[in-house]
Amino acid sequence: MRLRTEPTAVSVQAAGTFYNAGHDDFSAGKPADWSFFLLQITGLYNTRSGLTLTYLVYALPLTVLLLRGYFRNLPAELEEAAYIDGAGPLTVFWKILLPLSAPGLFTTTMLTFIGAWNEFLFALTFTTSDQARTLPVTISTFGSRSYHEIPWGQILAASLLVSLPLLFFVAVFQSRIMAGISAGAIRE
Repeated sequence: MRLRTEPTAVSVQAAGTFYNAGHDDFSAGKPADWSFFLLQITGLYNTRSGLTLTYLVYALPLTVLLLRGYFRNLPAELEEAAYIDGAGPLTVFWKILLPLSAPGLFTTTMLTFIGAWNEFLFALTFTTSDQARTLPVTISTFGSRSYHEIPWGQILAASLLVSLPLLFFVAVFQSRIMAGISAGAIRE
């Protein structure tokens, strides 16, 4: 019994559109349309948990793509040897595959975090209160004394401060990120 199974084709079209038969208001919309509709129905509109859920849903395809390539390059002989030694599927996953996939998991986590940290459209669309807004949306709402004046100095200073944590993590973990990206790229 092998843990590695090829994923079946997932319908991206079904995830990207919302179909409501017989109604013209949401017959076939963009992903932001159905996300907005679902967040309103579930009561998660204008909440951080709704925004987090949206980020998780939209980061899932990239995560699956990166991790699939990484897991496919792990040596199958290690998994087969563990099964011969009497290990079950969960033991093989937790004690063999998961520790070997640490660079790929770290890289995927960092890329997903950077994407969510810099995201603007969903945060602007799905939040209205200052408590639920993300930093990029808050920076975009900086005002000035007059309508024709844009506070470029404050916007650039805030943008630099918001970018510093990302720059720090990338600088510190650059070698692990590159190892994780390149490890899933070559199939032997």
